[in-house]
Amino acid sequence: MTGRLVALDLPGGPAFVDVLRAVWDRGDAALPVDQRLPPRARAALLDAMGPSSVIDANGEETTLAGGHPIDLGDALVVATSGTTGAPKGAVLTHDAVAASAVASTARLGTLAGDHWLACLPLSHVGGLSVVTRALHMNTPLTVLPGFDVDGVERSGATLVSLVSTALHRVDASRFRKILLGGAKPPSGLPSNVVTTYGMTETGSGVVYDGVPLDDVELRISAGEVRIRCPMMFRGYRDGTSPLVDGWFATGDAGHLDNDGRLVVEGRIGELIITGGENVWPQAVEAVLAEHPAVRDVAVAGRPDAEWGEAVVAYVVAGGDPPSLDELRDHVKASMPAFNAPRAIVLVEEVPRTALGKIVRAAFAHPIS
Repeated sequence: MTGRLVALDLPGGPAFVDVLRAVWDRGDAALPVDQRLPPRARAALLDAMGPSSVIDANGEETTLAGGHPIDLGDALVVATSGTTGAPKGAVLTHDAVAASAVASTARLGTLAGDHWLACLPLSHVGGLSVVTRALHMNTPLTVLPGFDVDGVERSGATLVSLVSTALHRVDASRFRKILLGGAKPPSGLPSNVVTTYGMTETGSGVVYDGVPLDDVELRISAGEVRIRCPMMFRGYRDGTSPLVDGWFATGDAGHLDNDGRLVVEGRIGELIITGGENVWPQAVEAVLAEHPAVRDVAVAGRPDAEWGEAVVAYVVAGGDPPSLDELRDHVKASMPAFNAPRAIVLVEEVPRTALGKIVRAAFAHPIS
């Protein structure tokens, strides 16, 4: 007998946790719905994922036409961010969710009085995994409707998952451990911050501070990071699966450093090749972000007749705008000269996902 997929169209809070428990107790799986979606995008999500019903903020459940069943053991369907195309639904089983909870808790340790705080969007695996981890490990849990500095600091939590933009706005010393995911982490992190690497398909972070969690296998194949682990999703909601012998090709370029720690260089499709040299946008962004006149920055390639691609910096100025020469000199002080931008574009903001990742498609240039 198969269960149903139920869309949870309600904000974060105690009611979300209660509804999730109830859905699981009756053998169904849950699809958290991003509360920021406009009506058309929400309808498109439900159409693509095929839930059999939806539960709203009032706790009312409405049956939907055309729902597709789930497989025995399915726990969650989590929509991918969809920054490069239509979102897919990664199907996570109860076994995968439990494996993630056990492995992450083993790495972080458990102390009396530990208390998890969920303040990231529950439609993303980085926020949702805080809830599922606390439920599986029977750890006290506070769930907020969204990130709120006052709510975070009043929570009394000892453990939290954040993104870089949120980390800068809170007193990090309030927490025993902070899991930091999403965008590439900044430098100079407090000692209680643990950087994580993972994705929707791996059920949240599976590499902490460059070291895989227990039972997580890593390998680098042709420069691409590949992962095999018990937390892995079983496939997408449309019935397709990219897994080969359990291995998932992440689409990220990376390598292992001299200590055997994973270093992720960026998305393979984001690599800029300028004058025959490889430039990773994230690495250049990290250097440019240290310039006092740069409040935020994104780096992308622009087609160029001479260089093939030119490195372009899209800069949110933090005061008087920096000059191109300033930024080029700043980059060349710590990186080979080919990494230095050949143009800067001043922008009002850098578009980012809810987890702080740059939406690079916004800076794509057609090849003419």
